[in-house]
Amino acid sequence: MVQVSRRTGFTGSALIRLLARLTDIEVPEPKQAFADRLSQWLGWTDAISLSAALNGGLAAASSGARAAGNPEARECERVRTAMANAIAEDMHSVSRDSTTDFAAYRRRYHARQQAMETSIGPLRGRLRSTLATRSPDMARLAAVDVVMEQVLSAQEHRLLASIPSTLEKHFKRLGRADASADADSEAEPGVWLAVFRKDMHDVLLAEMDVRFQPVEGLLEALRAS
Repeated sequence: MVQVSRRTGFTGSALIRLLARLTDIEVPEPKQAFADRLSQWLGWTDAISLSAALNGGLAAASSGARAAGNPEARECERVRTAMANAIAEDMHSVSRDSTTDFAAYRRRYHARQQAMETSIGPLRGRLRSTLATRSPDMARLAAVDVVMEQVLSAQEHRLLASIPSTLEKHFKRLGRADASADADSEAEPGVWLAVFRKDMHDVLLAEMDVRFQPVEGLLEALRAS
């Protein structure tokens, strides 16, 4: 069975570290600060929108805003748990399929990505709406998040859409290693598929965590408010 490198000589999200391990690519530390890299994604119209969100006039917080209880946190946990369970069930379902055609896995990965977008996008919007009722500062933060989602969504979609292609390269490498293994190898035939499915499961969970980061930020702001 092929042994995948465990090098993680850099910091970053779990998703980046995992993909680097699966592709056996050394990813250097970024040379630019986050703010500098982010500025490269902002056009002049985006900068105007962001400035307006930061400096624009804001309505006062609603006097009826709830301070007690935390239903938002419970809803976030419910959505996260439901998505994690769906990923696990999907991987359990595909484990009965011994196909060596990656197309089936690509379709499943795309389906999970679409499900994440469908669940997390509306959740993020609801958290912003709640946050905007808490105080002028929180309303400003909610407005900034709207702009940031508009600015970064295309970049996020482009980068995350490349993950199935990265997994395909890993899939093919595992398959080639299994095919060329010595006949006397103690590994069971086809065990590489189980290895790949576990890796795909881990990548999906890591991607879910990345997609949830804005939600976690809004939720933390709600707690602070």
